[in-house]
Amino acid sequence: MILKMIYKNKLIFIGLIIIVFFILIAIFAPLITTYNPTSQNLMESLQTPNAKHIFGTDIFGQDIFSRVIYGARLSLYISSVSVFIAAAVGIFLGAIAGFLNKFVDEVIMRFFDILLAFPSILLAIAIMAVLGQGEMNLILAISIYSLPRFARITRGTVFAEKKKDYVEAAKVSGESDWNILLRYILPNSLEPIIVQLALRMATAILSIAALGFLGLGVKPPLPEWGTDIALSFQYIQIYPYLGIFPGIAIFLVVIGFNLIGDGLNKSLNPKTKGRNKS
Repeated sequence: MILKMIYKNKLIFIGLIIIVFFILIAIFAPLITTYNPTSQNLMESLQTPNAKHIFGTDIFGQDIFSRVIYGARLSLYISSVSVFIAAAVGIFLGAIAGFLNKFVDEVIMRFFDILLAFPSILLAIAIMAVLGQGEMNLILAISIYSLPRFARITRGTVFAEKKKDYVEAAKVSGESDWNILLRYILPNSLEPIIVQLALRMATAILSIAALGFLGLGVKPPLPEWGTDIALSFQYIQIYPYLGIFPGIAIFLVVIGFNLIGDGLNKSLNPKTKGRNKS
């Protein structure tokens, strides 16, 4: 069924091709690249693309092609870990809020309303400013601001599902509340959550790049696309290739995840899947 959905939906198919491509280059980065992404050689700084350095070199003489390839590994790792942490915690809290009594619902959702009062990127900037640079801090910041989205979607879906007849039938048959929630309600609530996973991956990639550009991401000389653009920003007008290649990488990965998210929404959303075949 999954393969059939991918084959019929061009958005998912194209998005998957892009993301699988970047996953493969991230996995096989040592086999694809010749240079160490953190190796500096000031004698070769600011070289334009040539046979030796196909994407050129940056201000420190680092090979841009190697940094773009290894940057895919770092960006995909941080975004996937942070989004899945946010999904796990958000789904758990959202399910409890939607299924249990009104008091629990109010306490949990008011907490998430406080988080939603801050623009996502500003909340991430504030967290990184307090915690400092680093991969784990970046994962924590993105996880925290992604939590409310998963919680609210899960809460709304669970709240709607628990009113259906099959839940009442399960209660009559003597099944416990937790068993009903985990065995029946959550599996029937996954469709909007899966769509949100893909879309949040795109947002996470953009956030990693934005925080890196602001100097709040990973610590140099680790290869990260936003950080690389920031370090070379003052030279971009003279040497535009410094920002073009990391920028293209960010653009393609974000587009890939957004295409998957939009395609899944069209395939799984009952309001659109019956009439949209693309």
